[in-house]
Amino acid sequence: MSGPGRTARPARTARPAAGPGLGVLAVLLASVLWGTTGTAATFAPEVGPLAIGAAAMGLGGLLQALLAGRRIARARTELRARWRIVLVGGAGVALYPLAFYTSMHLAGVAVGTVVSIGSAPLASALIERFADGRRLSRRWLAGAALGLAGTVLLCAAEAAQAGTGAGAGSARGTVVGVALGLFAGLTYAVYAWAAHRLITRSVTSRAAMGAVFGLGGLMLVPVLLATGAPLVASWTNAGVGLYMALVPMFTGYVLFGYGLSRIPVSTATTLSLLEPAVAAVFAVLVVGEHLPALGWTGIALVIACLGVLTAPSRRLRTAEAPEAEAPERERGQTQEREQAQERDPDAPEPRDGLALNA
Repeated sequence: MSGPGRTARPARTARPAAGPGLGVLAVLLASVLWGTTGTAATFAPEVGPLAIGAAAMGLGGLLQALLAGRRIARARTELRARWRIVLVGGAGVALYPLAFYTSMHLAGVAVGTVVSIGSAPLASALIERFADGRRLSRRWLAGAALGLAGTVLLCAAEAAQAGTGAGAGSARGTVVGVALGLFAGLTYAVYAWAAHRLITRSVTSRAAMGAVFGLGGLMLVPVLLATGAPLVASWTNAGVGLYMALVPMFTGYVLFGYGLSRIPVSTATTLSLLEPAVAAVFAVLVVGEHLPALGWTGIALVIACLGVLTAPSRRLRTAEAPEAEAPERERGQTQEREQAQERDPDAPEPRDGLALNA
């Protein structure tokens, strides 16, 4: 209220919290960027997979932590209270690129990408089921079935091509590469779950991603120092390393973190099935690989999976998880207040008892 002679201060109208649509779009854009990594790595063939992985995720993670330094400092109390989740997420970030790029090196770009990303939705769904008690919706099951079927067809198409002249040695390498791809999918699901857990526990998206990826980047520094000499042997190699760190890893995971603040982990990892499809298309258009009809059928199924998961349906959304609407609404209101507090630190505290990350 304003007294006599005082000018009433106009009330600030809060912007509506962004819905899941923007989160879906952010994850899809991140998947497109990630899909370029295998093709980019072919321009530096003398750089080993460990060096590529350590440079991409290590430098990208450290840059995320650097730019999110102020937000991490403001959220230090919440991060310290959940240090186990940060540690688990950081370990997942450090292990993922080592397994992922070695998988591509042994089994091929398309097969390594398909197995790594294709296994992540199942792993993330199991983690959410046992760690968070989250039930899997029929829509997710239908989308995941289409996406996994598409990735299997892509994998079969690439394996059939590679197998035309493969011997026992290459077959053994493919088996090891597939096993590493499954491990990469598990670590991907682990750090995605850890980041999402922090974001839904009063830690902002930038602070959560900066803390988890910064810790993972620190863990990758010794690997980079031990294996990264070829990265500075030529300008081409250095350019590939910088591109991988700045575009797919840094920019891609900023988008992914934004998406995780608005959609569940199982949905985000399922949407990232777009990555192997993009990787296959780039391999055809840029590297000159040939993709048979079976592979294009797999890509069509992946696109169908994305359509099932992203098509708006109020009836399905209400039927799938009515009990999740209140927490989601509360999370959106909390994020809105956090953003307002960051813009105006002198603004009064809210009166509904929700804690801020100041």
